[in-house]
Amino acid sequence: MEDEENQVQLPDEKQVPNSESGYVWHVTDMNRLQRFLCFGSEGGTYYIKEQKLGFENAEALIRLIEEGRGCEVVQEIKTFSQEGRAAKQEPLLFALAICSQCSDAKTKQAAFKAVPEVCCIPTHLFTFIQFKKDLKEGMKCGMWGRALRKAVADWYNGKNGMAVALAVTKYKQRSGWSHKDLLRLSHLKPASEGIAIVTKYITKGWKDVQEAYKDKAVSAETEKLLKYLEAVEKVKRTKDELEVIHLIEEYGLVREHLLTNHLKSKEVWKALLKEMSISVLLRNLGKLTANSVLEPRGSEVAIVCERLRNEKLLKKGRIHPFHILVALETYKAGHGSRGKLWWRPDEDILEALDASFYKTFKTVEPTGRRILVAVDVSASMTQKVLGSVLNASTVAAVMCMVVARTEKDSHIAAFSHEMVPCPVTAD
Repeated sequence: MEDEENQVQLPDEKQVPNSESGYVWHVTDMNRLQRFLCFGSEGGTYYIKEQKLGFENAEALIRLIEEGRGCEVVQEIKTFSQEGRAAKQEPLLFALAICSQCSDAKTKQAAFKAVPEVCCIPTHLFTFIQFKKDLKEGMKCGMWGRALRKAVADWYNGKNGMAVALAVTKYKQRSGWSHKDLLRLSHLKPASEGIAIVTKYITKGWKDVQEAYKDKAVSAETEKLLKYLEAVEKVKRTKDELEVIHLIEEYGLVREHLLTNHLKSKEVWKALLKEMSISVLLRNLGKLTANSVLEPRGSEVAIVCERLRNEKLLKKGRIHPFHILVALETYKAGHGSRGKLWWRPDEDILEALDASFYKTFKTVEPTGRRILVAVDVSASMTQKVLGSVLNASTVAAVMCMVVARTEKDSHIAAFSHEMVPCPVTAD
Protein backbone atom coordinates (compact mmCIF):
# COMPACT_ATOMS: atom_id res chain seq x y z
CA MET A 1 0.00 0.00 0.00
CA GLU A 2 2.89 2.31 0.85
CA ASP A 3 4.44 1.61 -2.58
CA GLU A 4 1.16 2.57 -4.30
CA GLU A 5 1.04 5.89 -2.40
CA ASN A 6 4.63 6.67 -3.37
CA GLN A 7 3.81 6.17 -7.06
CA VAL A 8 1.28 9.03 -7.05
CA GLN A 9 3.40 11.46 -5.04
CA LEU A 10 5.31 14.16 -6.94
CA PRO A 11 8.99 13.07 -6.61
CA ASP A 12 10.39 15.96 -8.65
CA GLU A 13 8.95 19.37 -9.53
CA LYS A 14 9.95 18.81 -13.19
CA GLN A 15 7.59 15.82 -13.46
CA VAL A 16 3.99 15.99 -14.70
CA PRO A 17 0.88 13.82 -14.05
CA ASN A 18 0.07 11.06 -16.56
CA SER A 19 -3.21 9.37 -17.51
CA GLU A 20 -2.81 6.80 -14.69
CA SER A 21 -2.57 9.50 -11.96
CA GLY A 22 1.14 8.85 -11.60
CA TYR A 23 4.03 11.23 -12.31
CA VAL A 24 6.41 11.05 -15.26
CA TRP A 25 9.08 13.20 -16.88
CA HIS A 26 7.78 15.79 -19.34
CA VAL A 27 8.03 14.65 -22.97
CA THR A 28 8.78 17.41 -25.49
CA ASP A 29 7.13 17.65 -28.91
CA MET A 30 10.46 16.71 -30.50
CA ASN A 31 10.52 13.55 -28.33
CA ARG A 32 6.98 12.77 -29.46
CA LEU A 33 7.97 13.32 -33.09
CA GLN A 34 10.89 10.89 -32.66
CA ARG A 35 8.52 8.29 -31.18
CA PHE A 36 6.17 8.76 -34.13
CA LEU A 37 8.98 8.41 -36.67
CA CYS A 38 10.32 5.33 -34.90
CA PHE A 39 7.11 3.33 -34.54
CA GLY A 40 4.16 5.38 -35.84
CA SER A 41 2.77 6.46 -32.47
CA GLU A 42 3.41 9.52 -30.30
CA GLY A 43 2.71 7.46 -27.18
CA GLY A 44 5.01 4.86 -25.68
CA THR A 45 3.38 1.90 -27.43
CA TYR A 46 4.31 0.07 -30.62
CA TYR A 47 1.39 -1.51 -32.53
CA ILE A 48 2.21 -4.58 -34.61
CA LYS A 49 -1.06 -4.37 -36.54
CA GLU A 50 -1.18 -1.93 -39.43
CA GLN A 51 -2.91 1.34 -38.53
CA LYS A 52 -4.28 3.96 -40.90
CA LEU A 53 -2.23 7.10 -40.33
CA GLY A 54 -4.00 10.47 -40.08
CA PHE A 55 -3.41 13.97 -38.72
CA GLU A 56 -4.45 12.76 -35.25
CA ASN A 57 -1.35 10.51 -35.17
CA ALA A 58 1.03 13.43 -35.68
CA GLU A 59 -0.18 16.30 -33.49
CA ALA A 60 3.32 17.04 -32.14
CA LEU A 61 4.69 17.19 -35.69
CA ILE A 62 2.02 19.73 -36.66
CA ARG A 63 2.73 21.83 -33.54
CA LEU A 64 6.45 21.90 -34.38
CA ILE A 65 5.67 23.13 -37.90
CA GLU A 66 3.34 25.82 -36.51
CA GLU A 67 6.13 26.95 -34.16
CA GLY A 68 8.42 27.50 -37.15
CA ARG A 69 10.49 24.33 -36.61
CA GLY A 70 9.40 22.55 -39.79
CA CYS A 71 12.93 22.40 -41.24
CA GLU A 72 14.10 20.66 -38.04
CA VAL A 73 11.30 18.13 -38.53
CA VAL A 74 12.41 17.42 -42.11
CA GLN A 75 16.02 16.99 -40.95
CA GLU A 76 14.87 14.53 -38.27
CA ILE A 77 12.93 12.55 -40.90
CA LYS A 78 16.06 12.38 -43.09
CA THR A 79 18.22 11.28 -40.14
CA PHE A 80 15.82 8.48 -39.15
CA SER A 81 15.67 7.29 -42.77
CA GLN A 82 19.41 7.38 -43.44
CA GLU A 83 20.34 5.73 -40.13
CA GLY A 84 17.65 3.04 -40.36
CA ARG A 85 16.16 3.99 -36.99
CA ALA A 86 12.48 3.46 -37.85
CA ALA A 87 10.61 0.17 -37.29
CA LYS A 88 8.69 0.89 -40.51
CA GLN A 89 9.17 3.40 -43.31
CA GLU A 90 5.49 4.50 -43.44
CA PRO A 91 5.60 7.00 -40.52
CA LEU A 92 8.61 8.75 -42.11
CA LEU A 93 6.81 9.02 -45.45
CA PHE A 94 3.60 10.21 -43.80
CA ALA A 95 5.49 12.88 -41.84
CA LEU A 96 7.26 14.00 -45.01
CA ALA A 97 3.90 14.21 -46.82
CA ILE A 98 2.52 16.47 -44.06
CA CYS A 99 5.60 18.71 -44.25
CA SER A 100 5.32 18.90 -48.04
CA GLN A 101 1.87 20.46 -47.92
CA CYS A 102 1.99 22.69 -44.86
CA SER A 103 1.62 26.47 -45.15
CA ASP A 104 5.26 27.25 -44.30
CA ALA A 105 7.19 27.76 -47.55
CA LYS A 106 10.62 26.80 -46.15
CA THR A 107 9.30 23.56 -44.67
CA LYS A 108 7.59 22.63 -47.95
CA GLN A 109 10.76 23.35 -49.91
CA ALA A 110 12.89 21.27 -47.52
CA ALA A 111 10.38 18.40 -47.64
CA PHE A 112 10.27 18.19 -51.44
CA LYS A 113 14.07 18.42 -51.59
CA ALA A 114 14.29 15.47 -49.17
CA VAL A 115 12.08 13.18 -51.29
CA PRO A 116 14.97 11.46 -53.18
CA GLU A 117 16.84 10.90 -49.88
CA VAL A 118 13.91 9.49 -47.89
CA CYS A 119 12.22 7.60 -50.74
CA CYS A 120 15.09 5.19 -51.41
CA ILE A 121 13.11 2.74 -53.55
CA PRO A 122 9.99 3.08 -55.75
CA THR A 123 7.81 1.51 -53.02
CA HIS A 124 8.62 4.47 -50.76
CA LEU A 125 7.91 6.97 -53.53
CA PHE A 126 4.54 5.38 -54.34
CA THR A 127 3.60 5.34 -50.64
CA PHE A 128 4.58 9.01 -50.23
CA ILE A 129 2.40 9.96 -53.21
CA GLN A 130 -0.54 7.98 -51.80
CA PHE A 131 -0.18 9.68 -48.41
CA LYS A 132 -0.30 13.05 -50.15
CA LYS A 133 -3.44 11.98 -51.96
CA ASP A 134 -5.05 10.83 -48.69
CA LEU A 135 -4.18 14.11 -46.96
CA LYS A 136 -5.62 16.12 -49.85
CA GLU A 137 -8.94 14.27 -49.65
CA GLY A 138 -11.81 16.73 -49.29
CA MET A 139 -9.68 19.70 -50.34
CA LYS A 140 -10.53 21.65 -53.48
CA CYS A 141 -6.92 22.34 -54.46
CA GLY A 142 -5.08 19.96 -56.78
CA MET A 143 -2.23 17.71 -55.70
CA TRP A 144 0.15 17.80 -58.65
CA GLY A 145 1.65 21.27 -58.30
CA ARG A 146 5.01 22.30 -59.70
CA ALA A 147 6.91 21.38 -56.50
CA LEU A 148 5.65 17.78 -56.48
CA ARG A 149 6.21 17.38 -60.22
CA LYS A 150 9.81 18.54 -59.77
CA ALA A 151 10.40 16.27 -56.75
CA VAL A 152 9.19 13.21 -58.67
CA ALA A 153 11.17 14.18 -61.78
CA ASP A 154 14.29 14.67 -59.63
CA TRP A 155 13.80 11.20 -58.13
CA TYR A 156 14.16 9.64 -61.60
CA ASN A 157 16.65 12.10 -63.11
CA GLY A 158 18.92 11.93 -60.06
CA LYS A 159 19.88 8.35 -60.94
CA ASN A 160 21.69 6.82 -63.90
CA GLY A 161 19.82 4.78 -66.51
CA MET A 162 20.85 1.37 -65.13
CA ALA A 163 19.82 2.27 -61.55
CA VAL A 164 16.39 3.44 -62.74
CA ALA A 165 16.01 0.37 -64.98
CA LEU A 166 16.66 -1.95 -62.01
CA ALA A 167 14.26 0.02 -59.79
CA VAL A 168 11.36 0.16 -62.25
CA THR A 169 11.63 -3.49 -63.30
CA LYS A 170 11.97 -4.74 -59.71
CA TYR A 171 9.23 -2.56 -58.15
CA LYS A 172 6.65 -2.05 -60.89
CA GLN A 173 3.72 -0.75 -58.84
CA ARG A 174 2.67 -0.29 -55.23
CA SER A 175 -0.10 1.48 -53.27
CA GLY A 176 -2.24 1.87 -56.39
CA TRP A 177 0.45 3.77 -58.31
CA SER A 178 2.73 2.74 -61.17
CA HIS A 179 5.78 4.35 -62.77
CA LYS A 180 3.65 5.11 -65.82
CA ASP A 181 1.30 7.16 -63.60
CA LEU A 182 4.14 9.15 -62.06
CA LEU A 183 5.86 9.86 -65.38
CA ARG A 184 2.59 11.11 -66.87
CA LEU A 185 1.63 13.29 -63.90
CA SER A 186 5.12 14.73 -63.30
CA HIS A 187 5.63 15.67 -67.00
CA LEU A 188 9.15 14.24 -66.71
CA LYS A 189 11.77 15.55 -69.13
CA PRO A 190 14.60 12.96 -69.16
CA ALA A 191 17.97 14.42 -68.13
CA SER A 192 20.00 11.75 -69.96
CA GLU A 193 19.74 9.23 -72.76
CA GLY A 194 19.57 6.41 -70.21
CA ILE A 195 16.56 7.95 -68.46
CA ALA A 196 14.95 8.64 -71.86
CA ILE A 197 15.26 4.95 -72.77
CA VAL A 198 13.76 3.79 -69.47
CA THR A 199 10.86 6.26 -69.67
CA LYS A 200 10.09 5.09 -73.23
CA TYR A 201 10.25 1.49 -71.97
CA ILE A 202 7.74 2.30 -69.20
CA THR A 203 5.31 4.33 -71.29
CA LYS A 204 5.57 2.65 -74.72
CA GLY A 205 6.96 -0.82 -74.02
CA TRP A 206 10.02 -2.81 -75.08
CA LYS A 207 9.04 -3.12 -78.76
CA ASP A 208 9.05 0.67 -79.23
CA VAL A 209 12.47 0.93 -77.57
CA GLN A 210 13.78 -1.86 -79.78
CA GLU A 211 12.43 -0.17 -82.90
CA ALA A 212 13.89 3.22 -81.97
CA TYR A 213 17.41 1.87 -81.36
CA LYS A 214 17.76 -1.08 -83.77
CA ASP A 215 19.84 0.83 -86.36
CA LYS A 216 21.23 3.52 -84.08
CA ALA A 217 24.88 3.81 -83.05
CA VAL A 218 24.98 3.92 -79.25
CA SER A 219 27.55 4.24 -76.48
CA ALA A 220 28.76 1.23 -74.49
CA GLU A 221 26.70 2.42 -71.50
CA THR A 222 23.52 2.66 -73.59
CA GLU A 223 24.16 -0.75 -75.15
CA LYS A 224 24.50 -2.25 -71.67
CA LEU A 225 21.18 -0.70 -70.63
CA LEU A 226 19.38 -1.97 -73.74
CA LYS A 227 20.71 -5.50 -73.23
CA TYR A 228 19.57 -5.41 -69.60
CA LEU A 229 16.01 -4.43 -70.56
CA GLU A 230 16.05 -7.11 -73.26
CA ALA A 231 17.06 -9.70 -70.64
CA VAL A 232 14.21 -8.58 -68.35
CA GLU A 233 11.74 -9.11 -71.21
CA LYS A 234 13.31 -12.37 -72.36
CA VAL A 235 13.16 -14.03 -68.92
CA LYS A 236 9.37 -13.47 -68.80
CA ARG A 237 8.89 -15.59 -71.92
CA THR A 238 11.30 -18.46 -71.38
CA LYS A 239 10.62 -21.78 -69.68
CA ASP A 240 14.15 -23.03 -70.24
CA GLU A 241 15.93 -23.40 -66.89
CA LEU A 242 19.42 -22.99 -68.38
CA GLU A 243 18.44 -19.77 -70.15
CA VAL A 244 16.95 -18.35 -66.94
CA ILE A 245 20.18 -19.15 -65.09
CA HIS A 246 22.26 -17.58 -67.89
CA LEU A 247 20.18 -14.36 -67.78
CA ILE A 248 20.52 -14.15 -63.98
CA GLU A 249 24.29 -14.61 -64.11
CA GLU A 250 24.89 -12.42 -67.17
CA TYR A 251 22.63 -9.47 -66.31
CA GLY A 252 22.19 -9.62 -62.53
CA LEU A 253 18.46 -10.31 -62.60
CA VAL A 254 16.83 -10.73 -59.18
CA ARG A 255 13.94 -12.79 -57.81
CA GLU A 256 11.34 -10.12 -58.65
CA HIS A 257 12.19 -10.40 -62.36
CA LEU A 258 11.34 -14.10 -62.49
CA LEU A 259 8.11 -16.02 -62.94
CA THR A 260 6.68 -18.17 -60.13
CA ASN A 261 7.52 -21.35 -62.07
CA HIS A 262 11.18 -20.30 -62.32
CA LEU A 263 11.38 -20.20 -58.51
CA LYS A 264 10.47 -23.89 -58.26
CA SER A 265 13.93 -24.72 -59.62
CA LYS A 266 16.75 -25.44 -57.18
CA GLU A 267 19.35 -24.46 -59.79
CA VAL A 268 17.68 -21.08 -60.37
CA TRP A 269 17.86 -20.35 -56.63
CA LYS A 270 21.54 -21.31 -56.66
CA ALA A 271 22.11 -18.76 -59.42
CA LEU A 272 20.24 -16.07 -57.45
CA LEU A 273 22.27 -16.90 -54.34
CA LYS A 274 25.57 -15.84 -55.95
CA GLU A 275 24.71 -12.11 -55.91
CA MET A 276 22.03 -12.09 -53.21
CA SER A 277 22.33 -9.19 -50.76
CA ILE A 278 22.98 -10.00 -47.11
CA SER A 279 19.54 -8.72 -45.98
CA VAL A 280 17.70 -10.82 -48.59
CA LEU A 281 19.86 -13.82 -47.67
CA LEU A 282 18.92 -13.53 -43.99
CA ARG A 283 15.22 -13.51 -44.89
CA ASN A 284 15.52 -16.57 -47.15
CA LEU A 285 17.79 -18.95 -45.21
CA GLY A 286 14.87 -21.18 -44.23
CA LYS A 287 13.43 -21.32 -47.75
CA LEU A 288 16.85 -22.07 -49.28
CA THR A 289 17.38 -24.94 -46.82
CA ALA A 290 13.84 -26.29 -47.24
CA ASN A 291 14.31 -26.31 -51.04
CA SER A 292 17.61 -28.23 -50.66
CA VAL A 293 19.58 -25.35 -52.20
CA LEU A 294 21.62 -25.35 -48.99
CA GLU A 295 22.73 -28.92 -48.30
CA PRO A 296 25.13 -30.06 -45.55
CA ARG A 297 28.79 -29.46 -46.52
CA GLY A 298 27.69 -28.18 -49.93
CA SER A 299 29.47 -25.37 -51.79
CA GLU A 300 26.41 -23.11 -51.42
CA VAL A 301 26.55 -23.49 -47.62
CA ALA A 302 30.22 -22.46 -47.74
CA ILE A 303 29.27 -19.34 -49.77
CA VAL A 304 26.53 -18.43 -47.28
CA CYS A 305 28.79 -18.92 -44.26
CA GLU A 306 31.53 -16.79 -45.83
CA ARG A 307 29.01 -14.00 -46.48
CA LEU A 308 27.60 -14.14 -42.96
CA ARG A 309 31.11 -13.77 -41.51
CA ASN A 310 32.07 -10.91 -43.85
CA GLU A 311 32.26 -7.75 -41.72
CA LYS A 312 32.33 -5.45 -44.77
CA LEU A 313 29.07 -6.92 -46.12
CA LEU A 314 27.42 -6.68 -42.70
CA LYS A 315 28.44 -3.04 -42.37
CA LYS A 316 27.43 -2.18 -45.94
CA GLY A 317 24.02 -3.77 -45.37
CA ARG A 318 23.63 -1.88 -42.05
CA ILE A 319 22.82 -5.18 -40.35
CA HIS A 320 21.98 -4.71 -36.67
CA PRO A 321 22.63 -7.47 -34.08
CA PHE A 322 18.84 -7.69 -33.66
CA HIS A 323 18.43 -8.63 -37.36
CA ILE A 324 20.94 -11.46 -36.96
CA LEU A 325 19.34 -12.69 -33.74
CA VAL A 326 15.89 -12.85 -35.37
CA ALA A 327 17.38 -14.73 -38.34
CA LEU A 328 19.27 -17.09 -36.00
CA GLU A 329 16.27 -17.92 -33.81
CA THR A 330 13.94 -18.31 -36.82
CA TYR A 331 16.40 -20.57 -38.63
CA LYS A 332 17.11 -22.59 -35.47
CA ALA A 333 13.35 -23.19 -35.00
CA GLY A 334 13.25 -25.12 -38.30
CA HIS A 335 9.97 -23.63 -39.49
CA GLY A 336 8.37 -20.32 -40.46
CA SER A 337 6.09 -18.33 -38.16
CA ARG A 338 3.00 -19.75 -39.88
CA GLY A 339 4.36 -23.30 -39.95
CA LYS A 340 3.96 -23.84 -43.70
CA LEU A 341 7.68 -24.17 -44.42
CA TRP A 342 9.87 -26.70 -42.59
CA TRP A 343 13.62 -27.35 -42.75
CA ARG A 344 16.43 -29.03 -40.86
CA PRO A 345 18.84 -26.30 -39.65
CA ASP A 346 22.38 -26.65 -40.97
CA GLU A 347 24.97 -26.64 -38.16
CA ASP A 348 27.55 -24.67 -40.18
CA ILE A 349 25.00 -21.93 -40.92
CA LEU A 350 23.98 -21.79 -37.24
CA GLU A 351 27.66 -21.33 -36.28
CA ALA A 352 28.10 -18.64 -38.94
CA LEU A 353 24.99 -16.77 -37.70
CA ASP A 354 26.30 -16.94 -34.15
CA ALA A 355 29.66 -15.50 -35.25
CA SER A 356 27.87 -12.89 -37.36
CA PHE A 357 25.85 -11.78 -34.33
CA TYR A 358 29.00 -10.71 -32.49
CA LYS A 359 30.59 -9.19 -35.60
CA THR A 360 27.59 -6.87 -36.08
CA PHE A 361 28.36 -5.14 -32.79
CA LYS A 362 31.15 -3.40 -34.70
CA THR A 363 28.60 -1.91 -37.14
CA VAL A 364 26.83 -0.02 -34.31
CA GLU A 365 28.11 3.55 -34.01
CA PRO A 366 28.77 4.59 -30.37
CA THR A 367 27.14 7.83 -29.17
CA GLY A 368 29.95 8.67 -26.75
CA ARG A 369 27.40 9.68 -24.09
CA ARG A 370 26.84 8.48 -20.53
CA ILE A 371 24.07 5.89 -20.69
CA LEU A 372 21.97 4.08 -18.08
CA VAL A 373 19.79 1.24 -19.38
CA ALA A 374 17.02 0.14 -17.00
CA VAL A 375 15.58 -3.27 -17.95
CA ASP A 376 12.17 -4.57 -16.89
CA VAL A 377 12.61 -8.11 -15.54
CA SER A 378 8.97 -8.74 -14.60
CA ALA A 379 6.89 -11.66 -15.90
CA SER A 380 5.45 -9.54 -18.72
CA MET A 381 8.85 -9.68 -20.47
CA THR A 382 8.17 -13.26 -21.61
CA GLN A 383 5.84 -11.96 -24.34
CA LYS A 384 6.95 -11.96 -27.99
CA VAL A 385 8.13 -8.63 -29.39
CA LEU A 386 7.56 -6.89 -32.77
CA GLY A 387 5.83 -9.97 -34.12
CA SER A 388 9.15 -11.85 -34.08
CA VAL A 389 10.23 -15.20 -32.63
CA LEU A 390 11.99 -13.40 -29.76
CA ASN A 391 10.52 -12.57 -26.38
CA ALA A 392 11.00 -9.15 -24.77
CA SER A 393 13.56 -10.36 -22.21
CA THR A 394 15.83 -11.74 -24.96
CA VAL A 395 15.63 -8.49 -26.92
CA ALA A 396 16.34 -6.48 -23.77
CA ALA A 397 19.39 -8.67 -23.05
CA VAL A 398 20.68 -8.11 -26.59
CA MET A 399 20.23 -4.35 -26.34
CA CYS A 400 22.15 -4.40 -23.05
CA MET A 401 24.97 -6.27 -24.78
CA VAL A 402 24.96 -3.75 -27.63
CA VAL A 403 25.20 -0.81 -25.22
CA ALA A 404 27.82 -2.50 -23.00
CA ARG A 405 30.04 -3.34 -25.99
CA THR A 406 29.74 -0.04 -27.86
CA GLU A 407 29.45 2.61 -25.13
CA LYS A 408 32.43 3.13 -22.81
CA ASP A 409 30.45 4.92 -20.08
CA SER A 410 27.36 2.73 -19.71
CA HIS A 411 25.54 1.11 -16.78
CA ILE A 412 22.77 -1.50 -16.65
CA ALA A 413 20.05 -1.76 -13.99
CA ALA A 414 17.15 -4.20 -13.57
CA PHE A 415 13.74 -3.38 -12.14
CA SER A 416 10.48 -5.06 -11.19
CA HIS A 417 9.16 -4.09 -7.74
CA GLU A 418 12.51 -2.38 -7.07
CA MET A 419 15.59 -1.17 -8.97
CA VAL A 420 18.87 -3.06 -8.59
CA PRO A 421 22.24 -2.56 -10.35
CA CYS A 422 23.14 -5.23 -12.91
CA PRO A 423 26.92 -5.63 -13.41
CA VAL A 424 26.91 -6.33 -17.18
CA THR A 425 30.28 -5.74 -18.86
CA ALA A 426 31.56 -5.81 -22.44
CA ASP A 427 32.96 -9.30 -21.77
